[in-house]
Amino acid sequence: FSAVGIKVAQGYGLTETSPVISVNYGEYPTMQAGSVGPVLENVEVKIAEDGEILMKGPNLMIGYYKDPVRTKEVIDEEGWFHTGDIGKIENGVLWITDRKKEIFKLSTGKYVAPQIVENVFKESPLIEQILVVGEGEKFAAAVISPNFHYLHGWCFKNNVKFRDNAELVRHPKVLARYKEEVDRINKTLGRHRQIKKFALTCREWSTETGELSPTLKLKRNQLKKIYGVKLDNLYGYTEDHGDLGLPDNTANTEK
Repeated sequence: FSAVGIKVAQGYGLTETSPVISVNYGEYPTMQAGSVGPVLENVEVKIAEDGEILMKGPNLMIGYYKDPVRTKEVIDEEGWFHTGDIGKIENGVLWITDRKKEIFKLSTGKYVAPQIVENVFKESPLIEQILVVGEGEKFAAAVISPNFHYLHGWCFKNNVKFRDNAELVRHPKVLARYKEEVDRINKTLGRHRQIKKFALTCREWSTETGELSPTLKLKRNQLKKIYGVKLDNLYGYTEDHGDLGLPDNTANTEK
């Protein structure tokens, strides 16, 4: 948008906060791409030990209508409202990194914010969408929906023949290329955030097919149901028979 002279100012807030907590405005440093800007005047924000964004201020609701129990769940005794979002404050501006309910804990005790990992992987031209999982497991794993437009071009340049996407994601050269890419990206992540095993899907995820919400966010529970067999296979619980649009195309990045 900025390239064509349209300024977009991203902000952040919830209905409970009437509804703004922070907003980008003006020029740098109060306008930083990717952030949600400085916190509004008279509004207080702090980051809890687990990374959750807490706020208080005159714009905070009194409580949920006739629901004191739910109100106590989100507003603590000190008056801090627990947003349910994970974030950080850097250079005077607020950054949103994940939803608290989406964070999972590995069996090693380490916590993983999947959206952070997913966003790093989606910077690759080979990856259109990715679901990172690992609750209660020893390591994080992923199902990857390739960027088929880019992948088809790569196959043409590398003389990889295929009849359809189902055959394409089975191809040894394609699996090797994705393993190389996952290994490369893993080197930029902390050990507990690294993807140790992954699978490629021959399906493109969209709102029409049910994997993405209208705002293009992953429908995590839906995806876990769709790819339940594949996910179980990644962790060695079942054998994969190539159903649910996913051929036998897992890759192991453990060394």
